[in-house]
Order: sequence, then C-alpha cells, then structure tokens
Amino acid sequence: MSTLQRRLGTGDAVVIGLGSMIGAGIFVALTPAAVAAGSWLLVGLALAGVVAYCNATSSARLAARYPQSGGTYVYGRERLGPFWGYLAGWSFVVGKTASCAAMALTVGLYVWPAYAHAIAVAAVAALTAVNYRGVQKSALLTRIIVALVLAVLAGVVAAVAFSGAADAGRLALGDSRPLGVLQAAGLLFFAFAGYARIATLGEEVRDPARTIPRAIPIALALTLVIYAVVAVTVLSVLGPDGLASAAAPLADAVRAAGAPGFEPVVRAGAAIAALGSLLSLILGVSRTTLAMARDRHLPAALAAVHPRFGVPHRAEVAVGVLVAALAAVADVRGVIGFSSFAVLVYYAIANASAWTLEGPDQSPGRFAPAGRVIPAAGLLGCVVLAFALPLQSVLVGAVVLALGAGIYGVRRTMTAG
Repeated sequence: MSTLQRRLGTGDAVVIGLGSMIGAGIFVALTPAAVAAGSWLLVGLALAGVVAYCNATSSARLAARYPQSGGTYVYGRERLGPFWGYLAGWSFVVGKTASCAAMALTVGLYVWPAYAHAIAVAAVAALTAVNYRGVQKSALLTRIIVALVLAVLAGVVAAVAFSGAADAGRLALGDSRPLGVLQAAGLLFFAFAGYARIATLGEEVRDPARTIPRAIPIALALTLVIYAVVAVTVLSVLGPDGLASAAAPLADAVRAAGAPGFEPVVRAGAAIAALGSLLSLILGVSRTTLAMARDRHLPAALAAVHPRFGVPHRAEVAVGVLVAALAAVADVRGVIGFSSFAVLVYYAIANASAWTLEGPDQSPGRFAPAGRVIPAAGLLGCVVLAFALPLQSVLVGAVVLALGAGIYGVRRTMTAG
C-alpha cells in the first residue's frame, strides 16, 4: 500500500495550520525582531504578513491543482522541472528539520533548562510516536494544543490590558531602520511559515481542490490577527527597548503588568506551543520525505506507507531520529536563521511555480495576466527577506543548498552513466 488515506476536513486542515503557525514563534521571535527593527517591529510584522499572504495564495492554487503529499517539491517538479522540485524539497527538509530541533529545544528550555537537550529528545520521540499512529490522532492533539495556547495568549493580553501598565505612547515610531525592518520580517516569517503544512498533507485531505484553498488563507488570517494583537500588547507594556532585551517577552510583559503569578502559566503555554509546532513540523517533513523517496531522490525504502495506520511510517521514524540527534547537540538560536533562509527559498520556488499557471482555473488558453501579480510579489518578497537575514545565516544556507544541488548533479550523472 503506497497511497495515503483522505481523512482530513477543512476544520482539521485549519487547525493543523494554526498549530504550525501559533507555536513557539510568538513566544520567542518578538525579541530578535525588536532588536532588528526597534519601534518599527509592527511594520516588519505587517511585511511578513504580506509576503506570507502571497505565498499562501500561490500555495493554495498549486495545492488545488496538485493535491499530493510533498507541497512545493511536487509543484516545482511539475511546473519548473525536476531540479527545482528537488531543490524545493531539499530546502524544506533541511530547513524544517532545523526548525524541528529548535522547537524541541524550546520545549526543553521552558520545561527544565538544566536538562533542555534531554527534554528535547524525549519530546521528539513522543511526538514521532503520535504521528506514527495516524494523522487523525495528530490533528486531534493539535486541536487541543491550539486551544490551550490561544487561552494563554488571551490571558496575556487581558493581564496587560486591565493592569493599567500599558501605554500607547510606547507604540510610537522612532528612527527608521529599513534593513532592520526587513530582518525583522524575515525572522517573524519563520513563525508564519506553517501554513504550508496544509499543502504538504494534500494527499490526506478530503476534496483537496476546495479544502486546501479555503484552509490556508483562513489559518493565515487568524494567525496574523493573533500575532498583531499580542505584539501590540507586549510593546505597549515593555516598549521597543524593553522588548529587545527580554529573555522571555510574554512572561516579562505579564510581570511588568503586575501579574507575576500568571508567569508560570505563560511558560507552560510556551512549552505547549512548541510541542504543537513540533508535532506539525514532523508531520510535514515526513510527507515531503515520502514524496522525494517516491521519486528516488531519497532512499526508496522511505516511501513505504503503513498498511494499518496509513502513514509514511519509515519516513516519520527517519525524520524523528535525525531531529532527535540535532536536538541533542544544537543551539536553539543557531538554527533559526538557517531555517528561515531555507524556508524562504522553498517559498520562492512555490511562487515561481504559481507564476507558470495559466489562469485562475489553470486551464489552457485562459491565462489572466493579473494572476501573476501575487506570485511575482511573493517571489520578490522571499528573495529580499532571505538575503536581508544576518550574513552568517545567508552563507550557511547557501552552502547547504549548494551541497544539495551537488548531490542532485552527482546522482543525475551516475544515472545517465
């Protein structure tokens, strides 16, 4: 059996997208974004939202046309050629594997900092086991996690709003930082990028031509609203300088608002959010691994689908082992920049693929020039944000992508020979 079962409806798909986006990013990404952009943080958030919208729209159109597991790996292969599909898949797998390690370490740092790496490995093992048992169970657990995290975020907003410590004057724009705004947008995009998880599950969604185009923008819009409300709340109590120096921005905001008793709840919420992101990340990476294994870009054994649970069980175990190994040794800050660069490359290829679609219904002879505006804007936005990231992230990302391209070239040469 090599075909996945279509079990997910629109609600499940939206929840999986929310679980990917409303994760640890909102608890940790605001601080480095504030360091980069200062009082212009909200402008960076808006820019990240615009790029994410373009990417979501392109991904939705492509997913409706190609409702298969693999996301942009499939789209790039079908619209641009095998190499671009492979490069998208490589970018996604390596970038999101790094994200998985970062999320696992976030769990460890919030739950038991002294044993962060051990907790991270345990979290990966537990969630890999959940995914192994079937995607419906993963969707149910994600729904519970999203509800808990939303409750915590609502509590943070309420604690600040009713404390009297919030001051709208702290939201005033200071000196302009154009490069800082772009860097902040790239860092915040890291937290938005989970909406593609819906597209990578295309082979497990019921009526994907309708479900995926609905679920992606719904999940993205809800996430943008939530992020904006939380960012305004935290800025209003900490100010840009206080936020830039905050180790745990939401916890610091609650403390500054005079509600220190709520801080442990916020820390627990951060750990739960990271678990939700990790769950969906493992789900998405394993599906892209499955798609690449089917095309022999990865070992063919990873293409197996469990006859009982209907999941790519070998791919999930392989991804889990790799993420656990990274989580055992990696530094959480060291992988975020690299992951952002790789994910932006992934979405650049998605937009380039959407550019080739001939019209809103993808039918020959019905091309509408206006249909290229969004993918063009998304492609440009991804490229700009990727190269606005810190130089080290750009260099490491470029080297890893070049390594992947080299592997592809060697494999093609050996096959041709």
